[in-house]
Amino acid sequence: MKCTDVPQFTALQMAASRFRKDPKLHLKYLLADAFRCQGLMAVHKTSPAFEGGSSLPSIDNPSFKEVASPFLISRENNDTGTGDEEREAIPRWSNNSGNQRRIILDYSRQHVTGETMELLFDLADRMGLTERMNEMRTGLNINFTERKAVMHHVLRMPKGYDFKALSHHPQGDTILEDVHNCFDRIAKFSDDVREGRIRGCTGKELKNIVCIGIGGSHSGPEAVYEALRGDSAAAQAMEGRGTTLRFVANVDPVDFDLNVRGLNPEETLIIVTSKSFTTAETMQNARTARRWLVRNLCKESESSNLSEAEVIFDHFCAITSAPDEAEKLFGISRDHIFPIWNWVGGRFSVWSAAGILPLSLHYSYDVIKRLLDGAHDIDEHFFDAPLGGNIPVLLGLLGVWNSTFMGYHTRALLPYSHALQKLPSLVQKFDMQSNGKRVTAAGLPLPFHAGEIDFGEAGSIGQHSFYQLLHQGRPVPADFVGFMESQSRIDEVHNSDQKGSSLDGWDAKLEVSGHDELMSNFFAQPDALAYGKTLNDLIQEGVEGEFFIPPSLYVLPQQQPFLLTYHRLSVIEHLRSHKVFPGNRPSSSILMTKLDAYAVGQLLAIYEHRTAVQGFIWGINSFDSFGTEHVNAKRVRAQLSASRRRGASVQGFNSSSGFLLEAYLSHGRTSG
Repeated sequence: MKCTDVPQFTALQMAASRFRKDPKLHLKYLLADAFRCQGLMAVHKTSPAFEGGSSLPSIDNPSFKEVASPFLISRENNDTGTGDEEREAIPRWSNNSGNQRRIILDYSRQHVTGETMELLFDLADRMGLTERMNEMRTGLNINFTERKAVMHHVLRMPKGYDFKALSHHPQGDTILEDVHNCFDRIAKFSDDVREGRIRGCTGKELKNIVCIGIGGSHSGPEAVYEALRGDSAAAQAMEGRGTTLRFVANVDPVDFDLNVRGLNPEETLIIVTSKSFTTAETMQNARTARRWLVRNLCKESESSNLSEAEVIFDHFCAITSAPDEAEKLFGISRDHIFPIWNWVGGRFSVWSAAGILPLSLHYSYDVIKRLLDGAHDIDEHFFDAPLGGNIPVLLGLLGVWNSTFMGYHTRALLPYSHALQKLPSLVQKFDMQSNGKRVTAAGLPLPFHAGEIDFGEAGSIGQHSFYQLLHQGRPVPADFVGFMESQSRIDEVHNSDQKGSSLDGWDAKLEVSGHDELMSNFFAQPDALAYGKTLNDLIQEGVEGEFFIPPSLYVLPQQQPFLLTYHRLSVIEHLRSHKVFPGNRPSSSILMTKLDAYAVGQLLAIYEHRTAVQGFIWGINSFDSFGTEHVNAKRVRAQLSASRRRGASVQGFNSSSGFLLEAYLSHGRTSG
């Protein structure tokens, strides 16, 4: 069944039309309703026992379901958000909440009311959202075009989790055991490398980790690496080691050259990630890395008696589902080959050895296990919590609403944390690759465009970049992500030096700490987008701006001096119009307690599941990626090889491509 066939789809189209046309539904009026705002929030709290990893809940554990359930959920009965409300819970922030980890989703600045949300929940019911979620959870082949299960969430399950009880996968009895056998190997291997028990072929410690991969095996680990650079636990695990972790993805040789520049090959470990061990870009870079190591260690070092096989044996690891190719064709030691399973999509491979191995080598396995724990916490919340308080589900429904009904085809992710500077590009990668589809599950053309164009930047850098467009250009729904605590302790150190009393530091000029300055923007920007600023607001604020006369008004007839006053007023009014902001720009805010490995895991899982929710409702397959395989460079590659080696002429291309290829090949060519 297509989502356009159900009556809720038509009702939502009508609701969206009202939001676009009725000025009374401007966000500045909707936000005046405190009851509506309280109802459009959801809170997820993590119990200390679960966060500590001591709780091993199963699907039948009622105490666990209490942890995973939402702490508030409200649905209104009136489309304007006024009138009687049925309220299951209302947020009350008590002083005794302490430091308990929580995630607050505030979507009151979206163009929705209680009735809108009810229609979206009804649409989800008609499209079988909970059934699709359960099929994913239990390991059915929901990636039906490739006949694969989608089970990256299994990688995040702790030891002792009863996956057998709910699994429908043929290997359900052994999958989790296989996963933890792999992770146990990673824990031991990373510890041996970090402690110097495993060394390079010249006897030096392996301090430089270079990861070669593309897609999710690159963007996921790199985003996590950046997110944890400022984390205290991760920094403590790295202290005194002098290690580096770098990522090579682009087949452009400049990428490899820059990443190995300054590294000692004797201290460098190369990790090659490719499921098939045939990915063109990855294998090209792997061969480049092999030449770099062999050239430096076999021919130019004092240990010239080393063989190429010895270098590869001691300085290469592989993460692949084709271990024979890695061992026999490339020479990598079987002990240094780690598995990745076909039920792990490449865009989610950060949770596999592709991410856990390099990140554990750099930050330690103990730190990275917290990443898995945080993601598992959200998995249980996603699969168990009622839809009305389910954060990934709510974000997914809002994505469908904004894209399919409100007509917003772009959205922004704006994390107010420098550590999350790579998060927008990671979410862009797995969201656009997953939901950029043109046909339904039945292979029929979609009657609307699925997927959004995702972009973003860490605040407050983005404010000096594209926020001009957000405020005065085209409307772009945005997610703001902020944290109650800073990763940095620099404010505390400054405050201690100044013997002040503030726990978070204090700037005498700004009268706020650095983190408070950042969060001031986090809180102000969503309201500015929602409320805007009218011409009347500017007049009341006394905003006049500098008086100027456009060139067209420089010459005025002397016999009509009254025109000067008239034009002066017109120009001032014209200047004010440049400072008007229409407002009514939708956004959601996600406020979390602190950013550490656990929270990074939570955040990534939230956005992964949001993507799945939208695909389930649109009735598409979010888990294949045939679009990435369409462009085939084999023919061009063969032409370049033949022209370089034998001087073959360019043939078989259209005139435009042929002309460009000839120009490319002729560059630097000497005549006769």
